Amino acid sequence: MQVLITGAGGFIGRHLVADQLRRGHEVTAVDLHVGALEPLASNPRLRVLQGDFRNASLLDGTLSGQDVCFHLASAHLETGLDANYFWQVNVEGARALAERCHEASVGRFVHCSSVGVYGDIKHPPADETTECRPDIAYEKSKLAGEKAVLAFARESGLALTVLRPAWVYGPGCTRTEKLFRAIQKGRFFFVGNGRTLRHAVYIDDMVRAFNVVATHGSALHEVFIIAGPRATTLRELASEIARVAGVAPPTLQLPRALVWPGCYVLEMAFAALGKEPPFTRRSLKFFTGNTAFSTTKAERVLGFCAEVDLAQGLERTHRTIGGSMNFGKEAAIARN
Repeated sequence: MQVLITGAGGFIGRHLVADQLRRGHEVTAVDLHVGALEPLASNPRLRVLQGDFRNASLLDGTLSGQDVCFHLASAHLETGLDANYFWQVNVEGARALAERCHEASVGRFVHCSSVGVYGDIKHPPADETTECRPDIAYEKSKLAGEKAVLAFARESGLALTVLRPAWVYGPGCTRTEKLFRAIQKGRFFFVGNGRTLRHAVYIDDMVRAFNVVATHGSALHEVFIIAGPRATTLRELASEIARVAGVAPPTLQLPRALVWPGCYVLEMAFAALGKEPPFTRRSLKFFTGNTAFSTTKAERVLGFCAEVDLAQGLERTHRTIGGSMNFGKEAAIARN
């Protein structure tokens, strides 16, 4: 197939590029930052375009003939930006790309959203029918973005599917690597009692889900949560990482009432310096918000079940941890 991937230089994107190349597809990879794709650059079936997917001229002559567009690009980790920026990229940009794909007769549009659209989940596990209550700019824009592309698809007949990934982890994931380093160095702490739920999905399962919905006839105009076999408490997650890393599990607990204002101060201080803070109110959600999900719909409609449990995924990640160097080893496999 001819495949277009936006956000191809990110963690999920570059694994998806490698996966699509392994499957024998012709891949056009688009991102503002494409350095992570260098290990794949010699593959003759890969074309890399550096730039903003919203730039119409960047994709001129590229959309026609594409069988699938995997749209992963979004405003995501940026801090210090107003809500309008997230709206322009995640809502207006996504809808405009969907429209251009329809005009160019692209076969399938797979839109990557986020389980962040739920906001704080009061009664986990959440499913696709659970009310969404996002409370930060990124989450609100991702919900509005998936609504915008779904509305256009239903009006126009564009073959489109929305995926809501849980926390995706694995080799090359900076959040996973930071967790390993913090726990290995004894610098990890819980915000609260550590009993909040975290639901992860290993990167291999995530890219497999993308591949399934790219061609599945029952996926059209539907939303699917993609998550691993089960949710765990944050304390269980930290203990499992400690076990894999061969260190003592963390025990330090700090009250949320102390950490929240500290995050605010960090954000303001680092914004004045033009730098990214090490900890933000958004990253605090990782410690304090419940994220547990039902994957029944994906199992029933798509026949998709995640295969890699948390212990196995963390062991694989630890064996290959090291970011881009390790991804380069995976990329070499994709070239062969």
